[in-house]
Amino acid sequence: MSNWKLICKLDDIPQLGSRVVQRQSGGDIAIFRNAEDEVFALHDKCPHKSGPLSQGIVHGRKVTCPLHGWNIGLEDGHAVAPDVGSCSKFEVKVENGEVFLSV
Repeated sequence: MSNWKLICKLDDIPQLGSRVVQRQSGGDIAIFRNAEDEVFALHDKCPHKSGPLSQGIVHGRKVTCPLHGWNIGLEDGHAVAPDVGSCSKFEVKVENGEVFLSV
């Protein structure tokens, strides 16, 4: 059974933007919101050169890394072909306008 931690209100994450959740170990988590108000959570490091995905451009269900333009799938954390690699994804949900992260 998962435990859920309240992170913020959905409106605190800009559409086509992100919010960073800092962790004491294991690296930060980027929580993304797309134009359809879907929310996704990934490790905040591009698998290519560890660029901060939270500073990337969100489009559809992908984010483009700001360093070298790799596209990363928000649903699974996998780089879009022809690039290869992945970053960890985390369970996230929205209930009553609030965003929760599985811990």
